[in-house]
Amino acid sequence: MELLTPLLRSSAVTPCFSDSATLQGMLDFEAALANAQAGLGIIPAEAAQHISEACHSHLFDAADLAQAAAQAGNLAIPLVKQLTTRVAQQNAEAARFVHWGATSQDAIDTGLIVQLRQAIELTHSDLNRLIAALVSQMTRHQDCVLVGRTWMQHALPTTLGLKLAGTLDALLRYRQRLNEMRPRVLALQLGGAAGTLASLGEQGSLLVTALAARLQLTAADTPWHSQRDRLLEVAGWYAGLCGSLGKLARDISLLTQTEVAEVAEPVAAGRGGSSTMPHKRNPVACAVILAAANRVPALVGGLYAAMVQEHERGLGGWHAEWESLPELVMLTAGALHTAGDLIDGLQVFPAQMEYNLKLTHGLIMAEAVTMALGEAIGRQQAHQHIEKQCHQALAQQLTLLEVLLDDPVVMAHLSAQRLAELLDPQRYLGSARAFTQRVLEQAAAATSGAHQHE
Repeated sequence: MELLTPLLRSSAVTPCFSDSATLQGMLDFEAALANAQAGLGIIPAEAAQHISEACHSHLFDAADLAQAAAQAGNLAIPLVKQLTTRVAQQNAEAARFVHWGATSQDAIDTGLIVQLRQAIELTHSDLNRLIAALVSQMTRHQDCVLVGRTWMQHALPTTLGLKLAGTLDALLRYRQRLNEMRPRVLALQLGGAAGTLASLGEQGSLLVTALAARLQLTAADTPWHSQRDRLLEVAGWYAGLCGSLGKLARDISLLTQTEVAEVAEPVAAGRGGSSTMPHKRNPVACAVILAAANRVPALVGGLYAAMVQEHERGLGGWHAEWESLPELVMLTAGALHTAGDLIDGLQVFPAQMEYNLKLTHGLIMAEAVTMALGEAIGRQQAHQHIEKQCHQALAQQLTLLEVLLDDPVVMAHLSAQRLAELLDPQRYLGSARAFTQRVLEQAAAATSGAHQHE
């Protein structure tokens, strides 16, 4: 489905999981394995040199590998055969040491980790881009007052700054989690046939340390052939991020509806049009993000199911990861990249927000009146009384202010001027600005700290 890649998997992460990148990841393992073994005197240095020179994906016949994998059960087996043949063409003696002491899963898993490392780096960059875009929009529009909605109904006034702050706050946590998990999940896989490295005698442990250093990966304390929690942690992080992006896209798509029209996606030639309706301006970016958020839960669920693997190497569970995890990462990365474009160019319409605040003719401010009246007659009694007045306003098609000005209970405790103040949305925002500023400060501190460590 490459025709849909620019739409659904538009980020720079997608090439990390191309066929050539998959092969190169395994070949990077084979080259580093040979060089690490040469450094320890396990194989001749000349053999390692010949092996390294052959470890370039463009030298291999991907179509033949794919067909051979259908018989072998994985890609590493035919890849090692092709690599051995290619090395033998240059030096028959060196060919004896290809894949020395390793097993197919070592090459496949470590190759995947190498791919994930690059994908995570690129994801981190796009995450920073989205965070910066949110900070910019929040700084510009933090005091824009709009309708807060609960259960899809008008609730109380809030601010666009606080609405975006919720997403920014979540993204800052995702960035922190990503930084924390990197050294834990980017771990070398090297265990040999059954996880003991018995074929290497007493040098197995030394080789793990040397190879991990050469590949700049964490040296795992034990092989993790059938312990897949590291990959699940990666999958869980991406899946959670995708869900948070989906929530952002859902809210924005609802705010772009014709009847609401408080924001709009960025304008671009040919963007969001209809094949038959010239007036349409569809929220394409939101659709892409929501499509990813819809698909990712099933993918991560499959990966959780695949954790139950047999003994020292899984049958089927391991195989189930090969396409599911890359697809999950690519979909989420595509959603993240699209979200960056969306927020960076988001159009905001404060006048429409103000218009929508007046749609209920003051009912949206009923809680403010209730709290003020409650100081005199008690909160519960005030709530019941104002609720009746709200129903009366709806039934008689009056504004809440008109009903309250004609209410002796209310007027006995609240003046007309006080009612006008209570019914002003700008005066009933509570700690919205304080919450927004707190998140902006956290973003600034986190960004400053990251720059200091670069």
